[in-house]
Amino acid sequence: MSVEQFGNPLAAGIEEIRSSWGWFLTLGILFMLLGAVCVIGDVSATFGTVLVFGWILLFSGVLGFVHAFRTHSWQGFLLSLLSAVFRGVTGYLLIRYPLAGAASLTLILASFFIVGGLVRSIGAGMLKFPRWGWSVFSGIVSLGLGIMLLAQMPLSSVWFIGFAIGVDLIFDGASLIGFATALHRLAGVALEGVV
Repeated sequence: MSVEQFGNPLAAGIEEIRSSWGWFLTLGILFMLLGAVCVIGDVSATFGTVLVFGWILLFSGVLGFVHAFRTHSWQGFLLSLLSAVFRGVTGYLLIRYPLAGAASLTLILASFFIVGGLVRSIGAGMLKFPRWGWSVFSGIVSLGLGIMLLAQMPLSSVWFIGFAIGVDLIFDGASLIGFATALHRLAGVALEGVV
């Protein structure tokens, strides 16, 4: 008798992926290790990220340029061409000037944190939905982070992107490890209930 016979779609999904729990665990551990490397080597991770982002933009600009000319009779030709040129030039500039690229990206992130934090805090305070205080607190933290980034410019542009990516990888890895262990434990419990 299988778990799927009980008609529970979650149990059926667990049955399908339960044999892969080790892969989720391995991926989670690798994410956490890579995140720790990024946090420790935040400056290198920042420049690596800027360079990878620059190459992606450059290649997408070249592909967009080719695509624009292959479909030149299309009505949106000029818009496609301008988009391709913008992506290509931006990618080239990020590759050629990674320090300025890191500063630019950090300024953009700081503005997102400030504006997003203000909107979230004010909106939650006005709407007062259930547990709105947490949204206000989250908005204040984002606002403070944005202000801190701006106050520490240009120094923050050298380390922040790599640090943020490292922290994100660590938390993603932790969530994958938690998912893998829960998947392994739930699969065992589901199979015990079937037998």
